[in-house]
Amino acid sequence: MTLLVLALIAGALVGLALGGLGGGGSMLAVPALIYLLGFTPAQATTASLVIVTVTSLTGLIAHARAGRVRWRTGALFAAAGLPAAAATGALSSAVPGAVLTAAFALLAAIAAWRMLTPRRSSGPVRPAGPGRSAATGAGLGAVTGLLGVGGGFLAVPALVSVLALPMAEAAGTSLLVISANGAAALAPRLGSTASVDWAVVGPFTAAAILGAWDGKRLADKLSGAALRKIFAIALLAVAALMLLDALT
Repeated sequence: MTLLVLALIAGALVGLALGGLGGGGSMLAVPALIYLLGFTPAQATTASLVIVTVTSLTGLIAHARAGRVRWRTGALFAAAGLPAAAATGALSSAVPGAVLTAAFALLAAIAAWRMLTPRRSSGPVRPAGPGRSAATGAGLGAVTGLLGVGGGFLAVPALVSVLALPMAEAAGTSLLVISANGAAALAPRLGSTASVDWAVVGPFTAAAILGAWDGKRLADKLSGAALRKIFAIALLAVAALMLLDALT
């Protein structure tokens, strides 16, 4: 199977995740770029930021048209993470590839566990104070910059539990947060983009954009619980593969 076909298939899956769940696309993009398309961990995290940022902007438009984006809330939450995303994005090039791979595997496992064990509601959630909201946004930005992930799988539960957004609006608003953090994390990496194979990343991104629109339509048909379970199982397999690779 050619690299182009693999890029198109992987891109479509990433788009489905972003459009359907409001995040999680980079958790598939990074391992796909490394294990299917031959990128190094550093190249994969940079390419993933490009793919996820552009695709998130596309998905954001679809959710905005449906009235599922809290613009002011999302902008303030994202603003707290921008400095951290830029700082860790600049530091990521100094981190060994095996460490990046192991850290990514751990993050994927945590994301899967959170999806398979959703938090039980004990009543109405009250929005957190500005300090906690800012700290959560900064932490999300730091993860985005270091590992090249959009952070939607963290942003959605944070927007629900910290800022008390309904799930549908959290999924849409998370795409605003992902887009902003992704752009900030990508800025210090622009000098390394010359090593990225754009002949692969371009089709990958195009397929992801189309997949994001299909993902939104899929989300309208399937329950959120079913989507999370499918994605969580895929993440566990990815985490096991990457951890094994990092340790061998």
